[in-house]
Amino acid sequence: MSIIIKPIVTEKVTKESEVLNRFGFVVDKKANKVQIKKAVEAAYGVTVLSVNTMNVRPDRTTKYTKSGLISGKTNAIKKAIVQVQEGETIDFYNNI
Repeated sequence: MSIIIKPIVTEKVTKESEVLNRFGFVVDKKANKVQIKKAVEAAYGVTVLSVNTMNVRPDRTTKYTKSGLISGKTNAIKKAIVQVQEGETIDFYNNI
């Protein structure tokens, strides 16, 4: 079971990484903060100061088509915002 699924690369997270040394990841829904901290330290070789997690609910959508009304939803995910020690950084593009 892999704890870290993929990094989050958005404008907001990129700005936080430059200013506050915080990086975002999509993680396994069953992972806790201690497991996320150990996984990030092992994968990227950095010292993690804090981990904040959030469960993101699925979004429901409805589409009107020729064949009728189609409804669906996205998957629920868990995000983790990890703050690393000052002076250390995570380079996503070399580790993907």
